[in-house]
Amino acid sequence: MVHDLSEGHSLANQFIAEIRDADIQKDRLRFRRNMERIGEIFAYEISKELPYHSKEIQTPVDQAKSKVIAEQPVLGTILRAGLALHNGLLNYFDEADNAFISAYRKHNDQGGFEIELEYVTCPALNERTLIISDPMLATGQSMVHTINELLKIGHPGRIYIVSAIAAWPGIQHVQNNLSNISIWCGAIDDKLTKEAFIDPGLGDAGDLAFGKKVQD
Repeated sequence: MVHDLSEGHSLANQFIAEIRDADIQKDRLRFRRNMERIGEIFAYEISKELPYHSKEIQTPVDQAKSKVIAEQPVLGTILRAGLALHNGLLNYFDEADNAFISAYRKHNDQGGFEIELEYVTCPALNERTLIISDPMLATGQSMVHTINELLKIGHPGRIYIVSAIAAWPGIQHVQNNLSNISIWCGAIDDKLTKEAFIDPGLGDAGDLAFGKKVQD
């Protein structure tokens, strides 16, 4: 299942437009905040699909019946680019357990790259809801590699992938290599550049949020 927020009318479209805008991107704080707000919108939308139970709440006047989330999800993100998006999800799922994965493209002399995964910290996953975020789902290789690594730790009952912008080649790679995955995107672009960046995309989300890094 693929959910594309750009197919509807909401503030998500405004924030996606701003993180794409080369002039607005010059304000690093605004870029991070917009990415965070996109994460908050994803959290709200995904929350509609999660299980709830009834709870009696004591107000200052009387008791009230409320529906509350049955279990907080596990929120995972791919460092470093995913931190702002992750924080937006965490603002809403504020008691969630968290997982952090260091996965990145290690470039070679031939102009290609391999996915390097150096660090994973993760809570118990069995039968839980896992929401894993990465602002850009380009080739899908990092996401597939990351989820396969997490599946060595435990087997979630549900897995949601959250990306601000995705490309169809990356979505197809995820669908071809993983099962029972729900993909949530702010927008979906058709193609990748020869360097495997999303076209038109927005550039390097990690660099825009946190500054340029030395190339690996």
